[in-house]
Amino acid sequence: MERGKMAEAESLETAAEHERILREIESTDTACIGPTLRSVYDGEEHGRFMEKLETRIRNHDREIEKMCNFHYQGFVDSITELLKVRGEAQKLKNQVTDTNRKLQHEGKELVIAMEELKQCRLQQRNISATVDKLMLCLPVLEMYSKLRDQMKTKRHYPALKTLEHLEHTYLPQVSHYRFCKVMVDNIPNLYESCLFKNCFF
Repeated sequence: MERGKMAEAESLETAAEHERILREIESTDTACIGPTLRSVYDGEEHGRFMEKLETRIRNHDREIEKMCNFHYQGFVDSITELLKVRGEAQKLKNQVTDTNRKLQHEGKELVIAMEELKQCRLQQRNISATVDKLMLCLPVLEMYSKLRDQMKTKRHYPALKTLEHLEHTYLPQVSHYRFCKVMVDNIPNLYESCLFKNCFF
């Protein structure tokens, strides 16, 4: 009985020593574990220590595996998320490309419409300028027509007044037009005709 207790106490002491050695191995730099391992080999319980060491190694392997599995799952989740993001990015890229294509198409139509509008405005300006010039020329032509009528109806004195008015008031306003030059060149003849007929008839 006494011997059994002693063996049990010794076994507990050995187990505690082995545990201490294992902790020391786990926490010590590998360059410094030589003396620790030597104490194992010097003792008689070398086989039991190796069993404990194997058990400890298996426990650590399981812990490492759990950790790897945990991190691997995180890695897999990250890859899955990245694949989703890539899919969304591709969709977004397709949408941007489609929008760009539509904008290009509509932009062309807008450019064409703007060009047409520009041409219309240019024509409108030209028409407006032409109307303004015609409005400036119209009184001259009306006055000239009146002069011709007066000369035809032999009203020479009013014709002289009209001719004078035409020469000094109306023709200077349109002097840069070719028809005006023709009229100006013809004025001496008209005066002569009016004066001659006014004097003799």
